[in-house]
Amino acid sequence: MDEQLLKEQLQRKIDLKTKPHGALGQFEDLALQIGMIQQTLSPRISEPALLVFAADHGVTEEGVSLYPKEVTWQMVLNFVSGGAAINVFCRKNGIRLKVVDAGVDYDFPPGIPVIPAKIRYGSRNMRLEPAMTFAECEQAMLKGAELVRAEADLGCNTLGFGEMGIGNTSPSSLLMHCFTGLSVAECTGSGTGVQGEGLKRKIALLEEISLKYHPATPLETLATFGGLEIAMMVGAMLEAYRRRMILLIDGFIASAALLTACQFEPGIMQNCVFCHTSQEQGHEKLLRYLGAEPLLHMRMRLGEGTGAAAALPLVELAVAFLNEMASFEEAGVANKDTPDQIMS
Repeated sequence: MDEQLLKEQLQRKIDLKTKPHGALGQFEDLALQIGMIQQTLSPRISEPALLVFAADHGVTEEGVSLYPKEVTWQMVLNFVSGGAAINVFCRKNGIRLKVVDAGVDYDFPPGIPVIPAKIRYGSRNMRLEPAMTFAECEQAMLKGAELVRAEADLGCNTLGFGEMGIGNTSPSSLLMHCFTGLSVAECTGSGTGVQGEGLKRKIALLEEISLKYHPATPLETLATFGGLEIAMMVGAMLEAYRRRMILLIDGFIASAALLTACQFEPGIMQNCVFCHTSQEQGHEKLLRYLGAEPLLHMRMRLGEGTGAAAALPLVELAVAFLNEMASFEEAGVANKDTPDQIMS
């Protein structure tokens, strides 16, 4: 169907529901967006899933986090045992959760439900050398795309993105700095809770790293400053876009991955639902740069995909009202275009 014609028909369907024009606010925007993604007047949410990508970061050797890197693998084990916030949110909202080892510096016991996709045991310390080689970065992106194809084969058309990796706000801040032109200080927050002098040292370190390298392409920038879980998420997002999926974008790290994906495919923004505004100080600026209007403001900064899981019911409500709510004609209710009738 012609894109403009479909958009007009979707908007008319929304406007003729039994409500004042625009009264459902952002739900109306969502319904229109999802109909356009799926190219139909009757969209649906099918087999929603959430991928949590986990990896370690060499830059943690520089003290950018309050927590040791061992917390990454410990939290992965918490995910697979069902005890983390993301497990609770996914269970409550009927989301299929997959945990991916993109580059954790740990060997997980055989038989546990972690998808083995390890590229290497954590990224390199980017203060000393680029975080990844080009080959490693491309391999991570290809693996992310492969994982999305597997979800699509299971009928998934709505995919959330989460992450776990001690230190991963640092690469995210540098990617944001490179792609937006905002200063390192504007892009850098407390992460796991670094404050005061610790935050000043973190900013100074990231400024030093940013001046050390001069990447010329999106791939080079991602390989230099990114992380294995971020690179894998970028590849996954790009494949989800190619498959006309709804992309549920979580907090700061997921948004930095999406910003990176935009450098490869600007059209990906059309498929993105930004789920919440993180308390990580760079996130609001990043959302503003992207022109995104998040669904939730819950003072969260956990990651894991929790914001995406929390927002899915709102996406489902947008689809439900579009498909199930009566029109004025169906309900026998007068609207503003029929002045001979009176609405109560």
